[in-house]
Amino acid sequence: MLSKSIKIILLITIIVTISFDFLHAQCSMCRAVLESEEGQQTAEGINNGIVYLMAIPYILVALVGWRIYKIYKR
Repeated sequence: MLSKSIKIILLITIIVTISFDFLHAQCSMCRAVLESEEGQQTAEGINNGIVYLMAIPYILVALVGWRIYKIYKR
């Protein structure tokens, strides 16, 4: 089965992936410009876009690592 460290890494990855709504991955300049407007829909859209763009490379690296682990385990 999976080792304890791999289980912890997978658990952290799942928690970060699920908690997109709680993360605020926005630079200070973007935040200043977006807070000045009335509707916050644009700010929420940019926040979500930044988080998705940030998470996808980590997910891909995790999948490649898992595949390499499975190959070497054989």
